[in-house]
Amino acid sequence: MLTDIEIAQNAHMLPIAQVAAKVGLPPEQVIPYGHYKAKLSHKLAKADGPDGKLILVTAISPTPAGEGKTTTSVGLADAMCALGKRTMLCLREPSLGPVFGIKGGAAGGGYAQVVPMEDINLHFTGDLHAIGAANNLLAAMIDNSIQQGNPLNIDPRRITWKRCMDMNDRQLRFLVDGLGGKANGTPREDGFDITVASEIMAIFCLATDLKDLKERLSRIVCAYTYAGEPVTAGQIGAAGAMTALLKDAIDPNLVQTLENNPAIIHGGPFANIAHGCNSVTATRLGLKLADYVVTEAGFGADLGAEKFLDIKCRYAGLNPAAVVLVATVRALKYHGGVPKAELNTPDAEAVRRGAANLARHIDNLKNGFGLPVCVAINAFPTDTAEEYEVIRAACAAAGVPCALSEVFAKGGEGGKELARTVLSMLEADPEPHPIRFTYELEAPLADKIEAVAKKIYRAKGVSYAAPAKKMLDQLEAMGYGKLPVCIAKTQYSFSDDAALLGAPEDFLLNVREVRLSAGAGFVVVICGAIMTMPGLPKHPAAMDIDCDEEGRITGLF
Repeated sequence: MLTDIEIAQNAHMLPIAQVAAKVGLPPEQVIPYGHYKAKLSHKLAKADGPDGKLILVTAISPTPAGEGKTTTSVGLADAMCALGKRTMLCLREPSLGPVFGIKGGAAGGGYAQVVPMEDINLHFTGDLHAIGAANNLLAAMIDNSIQQGNPLNIDPRRITWKRCMDMNDRQLRFLVDGLGGKANGTPREDGFDITVASEIMAIFCLATDLKDLKERLSRIVCAYTYAGEPVTAGQIGAAGAMTALLKDAIDPNLVQTLENNPAIIHGGPFANIAHGCNSVTATRLGLKLADYVVTEAGFGADLGAEKFLDIKCRYAGLNPAAVVLVATVRALKYHGGVPKAELNTPDAEAVRRGAANLARHIDNLKNGFGLPVCVAINAFPTDTAEEYEVIRAACAAAGVPCALSEVFAKGGEGGKELARTVLSMLEADPEPHPIRFTYELEAPLADKIEAVAKKIYRAKGVSYAAPAKKMLDQLEAMGYGKLPVCIAKTQYSFSDDAALLGAPEDFLLNVREVRLSAGAGFVVVICGAIMTMPGLPKHPAAMDIDCDEEGRITGLF
């Protein structure tokens, strides 16, 4: 059996101009990055003409067994193309943190992948490096302003802007820098975030053009004065140079699936820390080029989909025509209490217990947000017919269709049942449903946090650490109370406790910290033990990745 990277390396790729031609793009509108990658002008997202229909792919709460959300997204797009539908795939760019950590890349798997897989999972077109450079330029200019007489009266103890790098490195979470005497800066506590959790990444993914990008960068609150007044990147004088660093990155990236269908990959915020969806520009561009756009939101529907709907769709005016919720027999058994080592053993009763997690996500999407939902059962070889029947019964009880997806093993052919199910939903209900947002923007920040906690997670309430509550009050006083909230918490549970599997209720959501992302336009609410700079596991994936003398990469997944 071939590995993911072996399948990808054996793929027959078309020159990228031929892929672009499938959605009507002439060669002069394609900016090649080698033979098989290209950038498309972000201005095309504002072209005249009708928009296609948007299909959101999300998932149940993640488990170590994996759910295959990206794989399902790729396979669904291929299947729709195989059925003669003009379809575009829109995904996020992978972060090197998971690639070298534990989760692996984000190019799909098996016979449902985007290629060139190695390029996409590693440096790609340099977007993430540009984002990191822009972030760290602002950090350097803040410290330089203090060093050069501190004209803005910045309090070094209240610099909120962290440096970033696109790698898991727990050693950098908390540190002291500026040591070595006056010429080397002002000693202070500092730390790093991973690039995909940075506000620059969030801004990059929500900006609609270069003008909007620069205005958002200018609004970043990066520090406070001794008098407690916010200091912005615009006041530091960094916004113009940061925009210059990002001027090429803002153009979405075009690649192809294994079946040579077009895919846009652009932006990569984590969903457990940030808002977890690809760029507004990429999604809008896809909607201009295709009749159907398949996009995904990170991790479970309580994280990625909630933020996709309450933040991205609200700001960008997007409205999904349908939502595909990915589930696996293995993951449901895990939520039903089966240890990871025993997930290959048939256990329909455990699937039935774990289906409470599936039912909760269906309820949130269908009855909470008011959207049409279809469940995709991502097939594994160890699944049994009896276990599938349990899932189908749970879907029937919830009043939603479901379809078996075999795209990992069969590519687009294995996704046709799912594609036909989705298309029948769209044909039966052609008008988009207005999103019922979880909260109104006019509500106070604390009320918005409570709305997500109670409506989406089913918590009984919210508990705040004293500094977090103080920060909420300060943000309200400074006029930031009308912003949406972006909750950072574990992806493994509806709660902030990764051990609470299934569908827990009546717990307290514990808010540890609150951060302002004024440029992105939301308030980040950090819960439980979640970290904005992840660490590497005991056996990182990097230990199994290699490159031979011919430049052939192995071990990447």
